[in-house]
Amino acid sequence: MIHLSVAIGRFFEALFFAMLKVAGTIAGGVLGIALAVAILFWVARMLIVRRGG
Repeated sequence: MIHLSVAIGRFFEALFFAMLKVAGTIAGGVLGIALAVAILFWVARMLIVRRGG
C-alpha cells in the first residue's frame, strides 16, 4: 500500500510541475510579445519624431 501512495504522490508532483512549466512558457511568450510590441512602438515613435522634426 505504501508503494501505491508513493506512486500517486509522484504522479501529482509531476502533474504539478508540468502545469507550472506550461504556465511559465505561456507567461514567457506573453512577456516576449509585450516587449517586442513596446520596442516596435518606441522605434516607430522615434522615426515619426525624426521625420516630423
